[in-house]
Amino acid sequence: MTPPTRKDVDALVAAHRKHRKTRRNPFSGPAARTAGSLALAGAATATAFNGTGHAEPTVTPAQIKARVDRLYEEAEAATESYNGARERTEAARESLDRLREEAARRTDRLNTTRNALGSIAAAQYRAAGMDPGLRLALTSDPDEYLERASLAQRTAERQAANVAEAQRELAEIDRVRAEAGQRTAELKARQAELNRHKDTVRRKLSDAERLLGKLTAAERAAYDGGAAPQQAALPAATAPTVRAARAMAYAHGALGKPYVWGATGPGSYDCSGLTQAAWRAAGVSLPRTSYAQISAGQRVSRSDLAPGDLVFFYSGVSHVGLYIGDGRMIHAPRPGADVRIAPIDQMPFAGAARPA
Repeated sequence: MTPPTRKDVDALVAAHRKHRKTRRNPFSGPAARTAGSLALAGAATATAFNGTGHAEPTVTPAQIKARVDRLYEEAEAATESYNGARERTEAARESLDRLREEAARRTDRLNTTRNALGSIAAAQYRAAGMDPGLRLALTSDPDEYLERASLAQRTAERQAANVAEAQRELAEIDRVRAEAGQRTAELKARQAELNRHKDTVRRKLSDAERLLGKLTAAERAAYDGGAAPQQAALPAATAPTVRAARAMAYAHGALGKPYVWGATGPGSYDCSGLTQAAWRAAGVSLPRTSYAQISAGQRVSRSDLAPGDLVFFYSGVSHVGLYIGDGRMIHAPRPGADVRIAPIDQMPFAGAARPA
């Protein structure tokens, strides 16, 4: 065999180096450019399908309305919770005020008793220093002395009674102050609860308004139901009782007034605020919230509904209206929709009650 020349060795070394370089970076050259292009195309495709791009997916008006409906339902449930929390907050505040007034009255009585004890103690101090027997021996009028002694005994008895009364007042003041401290803590907790529900309502309504802002003016008007219904005449014969007729008349008079959460009239209402005000006009006191109103009066089935009955909706009993017959009710629906007449089939029926 002929020995390799220097030129042959150099060619072998160059070929070996090229082979190693290709193994270290198999995606160099045209192949690498082709693979990179395919990878970028795949990433772009994945981004488009996964929705991770900057463009928001298109939402139809029907989807917006469904989301807004859900937000309004949640906001109304939070509104009824807010109304209940506000009622409990007011009760806690009134209880605390009564306890403070009681503490002030008892403190006044204690001061009066202390003043009386001070007067008696001063009189005893002035008369002290002489033995009662010596005083009797030296007196020129024993009858007068005995009368004074009897008076002194009665004074001592009164003093003992005053001391006992002062002790009782002190104990009662301590009790009232301790109870007032508990009521103060309860009031703070109720106020915190109230603020939580208030924040929830505002957040839900803000989200709903943001979604509604995506609708056109015509779509928004259609969602809001157009103009508020005109006030309808109320046939007197439709109401089964005088009180029911009065409640219905009040509700008819509220047609077209705005929904405002937490409002009880006369310029605006939320759902339970309207029914409470209507039956108050009929001389019947109802609780503040829809979930409490369903237990006020006689429960009735849907098939036995009569004008003036309260009709409730949703699983959490978070909405209420006043039934007026023919499958219709007057209710305060939600923000942006005034008090109006609507079919009771519009929402999921939860029950009905007939106020006493």
